[in-house]
Amino acid sequence: MDLKTLEESIERAELRDGATLSFHHHLRNGDAVLNGVLAACAARRLRELHVAASSIFPVHAPLVDHIQEGVVGQISTGFVSGPVALAISHGRLPNAVRLQTHGGRAREIDEGELVIDAAFVAASSVDHAGNLSGRVGPRAFGAMGYPQSDVRAARWVTGVTDHLSPTVVADLPALHVNHVAQVDQIGDPSGISSGTTRPATDNVSRAIGEMAARVIAHSGVLRPGFNFQTGAGGVSLVAARAVGCEMARLGIQGGFASGGITGTQVDFLLAGLFTHLRDVQCFDLAAVRSIQNDPRHHMMSAAEYAGPHVDNTVKELSAVILGAAEVDLGFNVNVTTRADGVLIGGSGGHADTAEGADLTVITTRLCAAGFAKIVPKVGCVTTPGQHVDVVVTEAGVAVHPDRVELAARLRAAGVPVVTIEDLYRCADSQASQQRSRLEETRIVAESFDRHGSLRDVVRAVVR
Repeated sequence: MDLKTLEESIERAELRDGATLSFHHHLRNGDAVLNGVLAACAARRLRELHVAASSIFPVHAPLVDHIQEGVVGQISTGFVSGPVALAISHGRLPNAVRLQTHGGRAREIDEGELVIDAAFVAASSVDHAGNLSGRVGPRAFGAMGYPQSDVRAARWVTGVTDHLSPTVVADLPALHVNHVAQVDQIGDPSGISSGTTRPATDNVSRAIGEMAARVIAHSGVLRPGFNFQTGAGGVSLVAARAVGCEMARLGIQGGFASGGITGTQVDFLLAGLFTHLRDVQCFDLAAVRSIQNDPRHHMMSAAEYAGPHVDNTVKELSAVILGAAEVDLGFNVNVTTRADGVLIGGSGGHADTAEGADLTVITTRLCAAGFAKIVPKVGCVTTPGQHVDVVVTEAGVAVHPDRVELAARLRAAGVPVVTIEDLYRCADSQASQQRSRLEETRIVAESFDRHGSLRDVVRAVVR
């Protein structure tokens, strides 16, 4: 294997102004590859690049300067937070960011809608044949689900690593890799785990989580072969643990737990609550250790996870528990913007799993930072109400009006079922802050569903 510097590999890729570069986010807020590649591109005076990253985090703050200097002119991503999200919200990116779902991004690549000139793939280790792995090395990050579609479609693929091994488990085989670039560090694995991937510890969150577990237990989906996923978010992860306790109490063994895997799902596997894990990315280092050592812990690609164009995992889900920044009277969910309209994320797998699962449970407090989270109309529709079954809060449980049988089951079990209007009134009475009225400014983000249809837009926030 002929190792290159990052600069040499970029030169061999023959990138031109306007090229589309893809990146994956398995190192999450510890990633150093995107920043390193863009710095090298800026040094080559490339302009108007299209950054097609599966997610963008606060660690990618240098991207803001590249936007200002004209190095980057377009962004496509499933999730964006931190300084880059703030810059986009204030209109500093010349073109509207394209917000995809994780499954939608894989579909766009596989079907040729998103054409990638060069994919830069972080690998924690590479062997002498050029096979890439995320499972070994001093900065192992686990599963490599997100770049699987990228490397098969990209005109040029560069593996980026800081560690060589005699042999590796080939998460990405050498036949898809044009060059391997060696760098000092691909990033910091401690940045994989964040506040949204740790269970909440306060009493209100615990109460909401336990109520969500009761909803699942009495919904009719909790039976042998139960397939389960939780989204990122402290309350959702509390709920996941409560579901595990309920499964253990009832003696139920599920089929799989899926998604971004945390130590909670690993504990489920070790306790025999599920037969295997399906992992598109590791959300903490406990999950990394598990995928290194346990053959029941399987990696899946983003397409296998949620791509609507192939046989996918999300359509096999019995239940999913997801969080929310806002929920409205139509059960629409927003995890894209905060109350003042500033971008805070995006769908990721939220809309994918909600559409696919038999039961979609949204967990949320009534208020946060003084703002009501149950509102007349969400600031941005991330996941439409037709794909939401239940909203669980500290003031009760609202069931979508079309789910009459489910509501009856829950009432019969003593679950405190209320209307979404009841929750709105409670939230509104507790709120100490009012949402800003956003002006009809230019569109800074377009949010698409997994099938490629425009779902909603986000407008620039006036300072």
